Amino acid sequence: KMAEKQEEPSNTQNGEPDNAEEGEEKKKKLKREDLPPFEIVTGERLPAIFFKFQFRNVEYSSGRNKTFLCYVVETQGKESVTSRGYLEDEHAAAHAEMAFFNTILPKCESSLRYNITWYVSSSPCVTCADQITETLKKNKNLRLTIMVGRLFMWEEPEMQAALKKMKSAGCKLRIMKPQDFEYVWQNFVEQEEGEEAKAFVPWEDIQENFQYYEEKLAEIL
Repeated sequence: KMAEKQEEPSNTQNGEPDNAEEGEEKKKKLKREDLPPFEIVTGERLPAIFFKFQFRNVEYSSGRNKTFLCYVVETQGKESVTSRGYLEDEHAAAHAEMAFFNTILPKCESSLRYNITWYVSSSPCVTCADQITETLKKNKNLRLTIMVGRLFMWEEPEMQAALKKMKSAGCKLRIMKPQDFEYVWQNFVEQEEGEEAKAFVPWEDIQENFQYYEEKLAEIL
């Protein structure tokens, strides 16, 4: 502990230790004791270990049942304002997609235009897709582009129908290319303190997986 104190204060949120595992242990303890039944974790940057696991565009996403949503919101009015951050859903009570509309953008001012880009580990579930469709129909001044690492349950007919509805409501749905993963890595992932920003290292099958999902999405839409 002494050694830790002498280091520069870290920019990790909530003064959590940089060491991810120790942080996880603390989080687990917290979770059991005094967390509300549902919490949306928002932060500037997400831990690299989460990114490497959750965003990986594998075909079978076992264990990857959390959604990480990185967002960029450009608000165009008299002045343009850009904000960014990320959300993860800790519990199944509300998904990150809905949490975004409840907490980050609870109301759209009709006099402003919103250009929103999400980088999400996987595409929304049917319920979220339907709610996104409704939100876009209600707010014509809202433009939403969703960049996804993987397609979620894309073989299901109701999922396909929900994605089509999102598209017809004006939502752009795209599969993340290797460059998009790199963009998320540079802009949304914590870099180790005191080190030069590490370059993004693509995983072996990143390009094939991107092409695989891109074909599937084209067939659906």
